[in-house]
Amino acid sequence: MICRTILNETSYFGKGAIKEIANEVINRGLKKVMLVTDKDLLKFKVATKVCDILDEAKIDYEIYDKIKANPTIKNVTEGVDFCKQCGADVIVAVGGGSAIDTSKAIAIIMKNPEFADVRSLEGCAATKNPAVPTIAVATTAGVTINYVITDEEKNRKFVCADPHDIPVVAIIDPDMTASMPPKLCAATGMDALVHAIEGYITKGAWELTDMMHIKAIEIIARSLRDSVKGDPEGRAQMALGQYIAGMGFSNVGLGIVHSMAHPLSAVYDIPHGVACAILLTPVLKFNAPSTADKYRD
Repeated sequence: MICRTILNETSYFGKGAIKEIANEVINRGLKKVMLVTDKDLLKFKVATKVCDILDEAKIDYEIYDKIKANPTIKNVTEGVDFCKQCGADVIVAVGGGSAIDTSKAIAIIMKNPEFADVRSLEGCAATKNPAVPTIAVATTAGVTINYVITDEEKNRKFVCADPHDIPVVAIIDPDMTASMPPKLCAATGMDALVHAIEGYITKGAWELTDMMHIKAIEIIARSLRDSVKGDPEGRAQMALGQYIAGMGFSNVGLGIVHSMAHPLSAVYDIPHGVACAILLTPVLKFNAPSTADKYRD
């Protein structure tokens, strides 16, 4: 069996890592940033930390903040139009899965216009060109080759998996998670735990991804409660655990927690991490006869 592993080009970890954004933009010869985030992250002065860095480095940028908790086809198409109008040649995504997922879809369509119909990206689309360079500043989520878009017209979510969409740079800076409310911290942390568990037991798992998933479970298990309480070290460890889990599962896939969580979120607009948390225990019981050895690990 041939096992493929795709990781982003560069990752930065630690307090103050967002300062590297300016260096990455400049050193790659990029000129205009499209900053993708949501209104709350601007309101609570999280995304503005990135704006300050771009301002200090005199890097031109424009902000696209029409991001929803479960990003929609409309968010993507409007974002593509925005990217064209502002002439951006690099996207900086600041936020959780919603901002990063929207950015991936925008970045792919910009370089593969034949997929302008966002629905055509479902599954493993045969895109030919790497996406617009994307720098992902993760506040709640990992950095992967997967993204999920909501089709409001058909009341469903669809998953896209494309090696061409992975951000070239990942920034894992615990300072960016400091203002995350406890409920969001709990939901996204449980999502990351499910990523690690399902990635570990999926049929595509192998030694390299097992290493990532076991370590991610270890980090999350010891850090999630402290992170929800607002402990800075807990937040820092969760940021790392979420990233490791994302690197693992995006190469081997997930399981039926996620396949059921997506329609649950689409129909009832439940936060994705909450849906995963609700479904984890019954799925573990259902899978137990086939995964006993790995469960013991």
